[in-house]
Amino acid sequence: MIKKKNFNNPTFNRRPPIIQLPELMAPAGDWTMLRAAVNSGADAVYFGVDKLNMRAKAKNFSVDDLNNISEFCKGNNVRTYLTLNTIVFEEELDEVEEIITKAKEAGIDRIICWDLAVAELCHKHDFPFAISTQGSISNSLAASVYKRLGAVRIVLARECSLEEIKKIRANTDLEIEAFIHGAMCIAISGRCFMSHHLFGQSANRGECVQPCRREYEVIDSATEKSLVIGEDYVMSPKDLCTIEFIDQLIEAGIDSFKIEGRKRSPEYVAKVVSVYRNAIDLYFEGKLTAEKKKEFLKELETVYNRGFSSGFYFGVPSSEDYAGVEGSKATTRKVYVGKVLNYYKEPEVVHILLESGKIKTGDKILFIGETTGVVETEIKEMRVNETEESEAQKGDEITFRVPTLVRRNDKVYLIEKTQ
Repeated sequence: MIKKKNFNNPTFNRRPPIIQLPELMAPAGDWTMLRAAVNSGADAVYFGVDKLNMRAKAKNFSVDDLNNISEFCKGNNVRTYLTLNTIVFEEELDEVEEIITKAKEAGIDRIICWDLAVAELCHKHDFPFAISTQGSISNSLAASVYKRLGAVRIVLARECSLEEIKKIRANTDLEIEAFIHGAMCIAISGRCFMSHHLFGQSANRGECVQPCRREYEVIDSATEKSLVIGEDYVMSPKDLCTIEFIDQLIEAGIDSFKIEGRKRSPEYVAKVVSVYRNAIDLYFEGKLTAEKKKEFLKELETVYNRGFSSGFYFGVPSSEDYAGVEGSKATTRKVYVGKVLNYYKEPEVVHILLESGKIKTGDKILFIGETTGVVETEIKEMRVNETEESEAQKGDEITFRVPTLVRRNDKVYLIEKTQ
């Protein structure tokens, strides 16, 4: 549970008469994640190509994928944002311009950047661009400078509080984008040199190996005695989660809600996007209750997270906002159990081969595939080797109803509780 303000105070749930529907933007590291985001209700996706983006170690698309990405997203009424948000060296200027040219030809909607060279090249080619959070924009005067350079949107510094965002909103007509969920960095808006110093892999080039997330030992050189300081993970913040006060962010006039997670799994993207999609839609229907927020929070806890924090939205984070673990605190995990042999559209039945473990009626199952994206379902009843059974084990062939189309060779996972 996020330990901050009383987000469920009734006064927070009163909606002014005119509030704009915010864009919900999702990360996409590959086709599986892209389809998961689109199928789960994203209004926009952001992604990188092989170079010059802040998630160089994530899966990324190639420049040759841009046409297909644009065509697929336009067919689903989803906007496309290409990240070119690292620092850029002199010898890379021609390459940056080539990528911008090809992105424009492909019909990509915008570039996300913060190096002024990229902004200038976007301006040269009349290509809309947004200034990334690495630009650390935290006031309306800075926004006006970027507007003169041609920016159409600013991604605010993560250090901005909700009250500061409202003030900026009142003093700029640029679109405002802010993070609503996902990993936070000890450097907050980037520009961290720890990974570069220790391992020669720069966070500012998208190569961060996240040494801040690890357990550390302090050694007294005189006595050679040591202390492990990993219990607090003093450089590893919890993940940002705004579901309990998403209504306040909507009412602040933020134009785009950004989910972090290009290095996370397709099911993470599917779950987080679907939860926030439902929350936003319920808000505009006047049905986003305190109880629904609690339900949504529990759903978000089922996928990868380091614990949840409200970030800087209600003041500077405290000692409670550090992770306390190196890995995930997710309440569930996925376990590979088999693959899809066939899917029959007319009866909406899937045929799978169980290659590992056991499954039973009542279990929750994930299907993941490049074309399918992510599909989650619960087994109500099943047939095992042509006979109606309640349990199956390795080697069995199983059929059961899945109302959403899945495809041959999609991977099948059992969702298990971890706590």
